[in-house]
Amino acid sequence: MGPVLAGVLQLLALIAALALAYKPLGTYMAKVYTSDKHWRVEKWIYKGIGADPDTQMRWPAYLRGVLAFSAVGVLFLYLLQRLQGHLPGSLGFAAIDPDQAFNTAASFVSNTNWQSYYGEQAMGHVVQTAGLAVQNFVSAAVGIAVAVALVRGFARSRTGELGNFWSDLVRGVVRILVPLAVVGALVLVACGVIQNFSGIHEVGQFMGGTQQWNGGAVASQEVIKELGTNGGGYFNANSAHPFENPTPFTNLFEIFLILLIPFSITRTFGIMVGSVKQGYAILATMATIWVGFVSLMMWTEFAHHGPAFELANGAMEGKEVRFGIGGSSIFAVSTTLTSTGAVDSFHSSLTGLGGGITMLGMMLGEIAPGGVGSGLYGMLVMAIIAVFIAGLMVGRTPEYLGKKIGSREIKLAACYILITPALVLVFTAFAMALPTPANSMTNSGAHGFSEILYAYTSGANNNGSAFAGLNADTQWFNTTIGLAMLLGRFLPMVFVLALAGSLAEQQPVPATAGTLRTDKPLYTGLLAGTIIIVTGLTYFPALALGPLAEGLA
Repeated sequence: MGPVLAGVLQLLALIAALALAYKPLGTYMAKVYTSDKHWRVEKWIYKGIGADPDTQMRWPAYLRGVLAFSAVGVLFLYLLQRLQGHLPGSLGFAAIDPDQAFNTAASFVSNTNWQSYYGEQAMGHVVQTAGLAVQNFVSAAVGIAVAVALVRGFARSRTGELGNFWSDLVRGVVRILVPLAVVGALVLVACGVIQNFSGIHEVGQFMGGTQQWNGGAVASQEVIKELGTNGGGYFNANSAHPFENPTPFTNLFEIFLILLIPFSITRTFGIMVGSVKQGYAILATMATIWVGFVSLMMWTEFAHHGPAFELANGAMEGKEVRFGIGGSSIFAVSTTLTSTGAVDSFHSSLTGLGGGITMLGMMLGEIAPGGVGSGLYGMLVMAIIAVFIAGLMVGRTPEYLGKKIGSREIKLAACYILITPALVLVFTAFAMALPTPANSMTNSGAHGFSEILYAYTSGANNNGSAFAGLNADTQWFNTTIGLAMLLGRFLPMVFVLALAGSLAEQQPVPATAGTLRTDKPLYTGLLAGTIIIVTGLTYFPALALGPLAEGLA
């Protein structure tokens, strides 16, 4: 079997698995967030944190819950790292430096999982499990909660109430993420991913000499890092490490976990707004972009340019032989079109155009299918922009799901789509203009610029992957990327929740002959075009200086 055919078959198998899981999981999640019953364990949690799960919140109260919970998470994780040397199971590792501790705390609480450290050489068992793994669950649940609040904004009328943040948070963890993670971890352990609390071992190398390895609760963290679109690796090599991802099957299974909830939640959206066709329209847009990007990535990485490429049947530099170009291409696109950031290959070693594809995937806002929760609310904001553009073309007040899109709604949507590009481009400009950050680049020229552009794109979009040629473990990058991650995560949530509150207060307007049908292929094409054009106009000059210049050289 040729490598191209193997890659295509892997893609088809993945699509089939996602299709089988789409309806049952999407329907189940809709029931989770519309049920008025609380499980016993949930009641214990509510009592422990002093929350009333039945109190309905308007958007300012919902936002305060999101920000307060996340702020406590940043502080707790920061202190845990600073006190690591005094904790049991630290494996002899010292406390993390202040700037790196801030960066890591901001990273995991913002669902980014950017890592400027070597996991197996810096973090002990307590920090990995009680700190990083816990944040993988709760940061993902926060994203789902905000998405559900926006969906309620479309579904409800003449009220500003969006549900209860604490109830949505707890249900996301207890009813969705934990059960799926348990099953997924068992699959990974059965396939060879390690799960233990062993200490540091000295092992021999094939070519002579020794090196040190430590174990850890890898399978349990691996499954939630993919399922919750987090991405942080237990080891520095991330999902290219055989302890995290040993076989082609586990590689495909981890890609399945990355895409499972972001695709399935479109059905949850359709059920909650009373029209599954609307969910299918959003799904079709996401799937079209994802398949298109995977196809482009395979084309660029399988292209033969010179003897080395021909002998390897493609661009094998930086890729694991056990996954091949096909599996690595699907993983690279899936992890950058979602807010995951896990990697099974060295993105800096992708072809010039291949690196540009991963960067553009993040620049789209990671909405195809996007992160857990964040992909859906990002896509719904773009849906509002698309109907607004359609309304301008026909001279009609735009409507979406029975709600008028007025000046307030379009201003909030515009702020949402502008904040992340502003963070990326401003921070990149400062890093390139100042001498100290520029010294961290391993490469000069277009590829060196791409390293820094990729870093801030990854941070502000809450992805976490990197062009690893950049030395990001400096006070400048730890601080500025940390700020980019926090602002890129929580400022958009402000606009999303304000938008949800505004929509929930409206009275639905009946559909007429002039209403744009947003459940038809025509609208799907309009939405996909809006996403590509808006993103292209924003980022094209920066892309032209980096990956496009390198790829066309």
